[in-house]
Amino acid sequence: MVNNNENKDSECLTNCLTTRRQFLFMSGAAAATATILLSGIPGFGAKKVEAVVSKYPRQKIGKLSDLKQDMPVTFAYPSKDIKNMLVKLGVPAGGGIGPNKDVVAFNPVCTHMGGPLAQAYKAEYKILGQCPFHQSTFDLTRHGMIISGHATESLPQIQLEVEGNDIYATAVIGLVHGRNSNV
Repeated sequence: MVNNNENKDSECLTNCLTTRRQFLFMSGAAAATATILLSGIPGFGAKKVEAVVSKYPRQKIGKLSDLKQDMPVTFAYPSKDIKNMLVKLGVPAGGGIGPNKDVVAFNPVCTHMGGPLAQAYKAEYKILGQCPFHQSTFDLTRHGMIISGHATESLPQIQLEVEGNDIYATAVIGLVHGRNSNV
């Protein structure tokens, strides 16, 4: 004679156990529910992140009429030892100035380990890179955003203003590699 408790135990073994697929589905559903619920609570969910902008004295760095498309020009800002690159891309860019919003400036030092990028401008793609150290590449049309490689931060972008034909540097968005201050 079979014990009734044994039948219940074997029935529970087949009906009460959760498969791996069920467990993963239930875990994902719980995580999604928690995310949705917490996103409505202040302090949780998506937050607007502001770029760190360091203001410096306004400095004339060039003239629009002197720029030739895809021919970078070097200038020092905010101090004499920080060399930057001014370039007319020929396509609109984030932070761009001029009639076509295509003139931008960046510090051409890789944010990963300080590799030199000044000679690595690729005009056909509007990128800076590959870094000779670890092949990081940056998109100059999208605020110097990292598009490949080991770097985790965008290139420091020089904030520009135009007045007539004159180009002025006014601030640095981000921190030049290896510094705790841009001056």
